Amino acid sequence: MKLFLTAGGLASTSLILTSVIVLVVLTTIIVILSRYRKCPADKILVIYGKVGTTQDGQQRSAKCIHGGASFIWPVIQAYEYLDLTPMSIQVDLRNALSKQNIRVDVPSRFTVGISTEVGVMQNAAERLLGMKNDEIKQIAEDIIFGQMRLIIATMDIEEINSDRDKFLEAVSSNVETELKKIGLRLINVNVTDITDESGYIVALGQEASAKAINDAKISVAEAERAGAIGAAEADKERRISVSKSNSEAITGENEAKAAIADSDATRREREAEATKRATAAENIQKAKAQEESYEAQRAAEEARAHYEQAKLEADVIIKTEIERKKLELQAEAEAEQIRRRAKGEADATLMKMQAEADGIKAMLMKQAEGFAELVKSAGGSSDDAVRLMIADKLEEITRIQVDAIKNLQIDKITVWDSGAKGQDGKGTTADFISGLYKSIPPLSEMFDMAGMNLPGYLGEKKPETVAPEITGNTDSAV
Repeated sequence: MKLFLTAGGLASTSLILTSVIVLVVLTTIIVILSRYRKCPADKILVIYGKVGTTQDGQQRSAKCIHGGASFIWPVIQAYEYLDLTPMSIQVDLRNALSKQNIRVDVPSRFTVGISTEVGVMQNAAERLLGMKNDEIKQIAEDIIFGQMRLIIATMDIEEINSDRDKFLEAVSSNVETELKKIGLRLINVNVTDITDESGYIVALGQEASAKAINDAKISVAEAERAGAIGAAEADKERRISVSKSNSEAITGENEAKAAIADSDATRREREAEATKRATAAENIQKAKAQEESYEAQRAAEEARAHYEQAKLEADVIIKTEIERKKLELQAEAEAEQIRRRAKGEADATLMKMQAEADGIKAMLMKQAEGFAELVKSAGGSSDDAVRLMIADKLEEITRIQVDAIKNLQIDKITVWDSGAKGQDGKGTTADFISGLYKSIPPLSEMFDMAGMNLPGYLGEKKPETVAPEITGNTDSAV
């Protein structure tokens, strides 16, 4: 059986496969979006299931989120909400035994709600999750009843009735501590009225009312008595004051007239004194002003002189500094030129010496090569090679010896001889002639100094001749 797929069949298959992939992707996105939960501001999102562990390694019971959002993993996690709406609880506490063993009725209203504090919110998730508001109210009411009975048992009727702030503070502190254990917080507490079955509180009120009425009556009577006495005293004081005022008025008029006269005289004296002081002060001030003006002018002139001197010194110093800098730069430039010139001359000298050294080296190398050839031609004997070199230079050596005395001009030699004999029995004159004759090195001695023997064809060395003895005190001419 053979299957043949047309182009249309392939296109249909591709379209179906694409549709399936798109459907799977859309389904995945829808599932992800459906499991992403946002927490409203008036609720707490409680995620339970596998939500991780605590710091000590224990499994967490739930994860609470107030505000924000979180992804809920399918299968392993679930979620619910805790409502943060406040709950009002009417607590009609009756027959609560006080510290004085007097039973009182304390009707009050409490407003509570689920707490958003981190630790307390975890308690709410563990103890109140899934419960209705009525059930939560019932639990809170039981806790409030117990705490209020406990607080009333520790307080007197007078404290409960008169010091309401202390009573409410104790109630709030104890009740909120217990409510936090189940995840609630106390928002407000309001005590409406406090009564007792024995009428103690009413009697306290009547006592306070009667005391207030009596105090008011006493206050009124004291006020009326004080008013009558005050009126009589005021009339008395008025009459005395009027008479005294009339008498004092006449005396005052007379004293006033005398005081006016004295005041006029004093005024005129003071005016004259003031005029004198003013005139003197004006003159003094004018003199001081003129003195200060002179002093200011002198200070200005000194300041101007200092300024001119400083300016002159600054000009001289600046010009000197500029000239010094100029000389330093010129010296540096000349030193640089000298250094460069010396470096060039040194380089030229070095190159010249290197060239001369290379020439001397080359000449010595050539001489060494020639000497090696000479030794080779002499049969390998270096002594024979040296003798050949000396024999080659013999003519030049002889010429140098002849040149040494060739231009010597001796017209006359005057010898003053005293006739004394030397160690060898010769006279002084003979010694002089013999020494002069020996000053020219003979050929045989030159051969001896060179380590060579005079060839036989040049003759043999003759015995030393003695110069003729010259005696006498007369001049001898040679």
